[in-house]
Amino acid sequence: MKADKTLDIKGQVCPYTFVRSKLAIEKMSLGEVLEIITDHRPASENVPKSMENEGQKVLKIEQTAEKEWRILVRKDREKKK
Repeated sequence: MKADKTLDIKGQVCPYTFVRSKLAIEKMSLGEVLEIITDHRPASENVPKSMENEGQKVLKIEQTAEKEWRILVRKDREKKK
């Protein structure tokens, strides 16, 4: 699946991984897909959970290297007011 935007957050740890991901998806249009690249194992679990809690759709979580994960998230909901 092709992403509309890629966010490389390697070298960053929670909670900054989610904060950066949330800010990135807020700038996107409904239906667009954000690709998140991380090398922080907890972020590979926490970012998808947090995105779902925000009403976004996690399409895929895959480990692409020994210490690297790719997360695909589709924007399904606008920012809560």
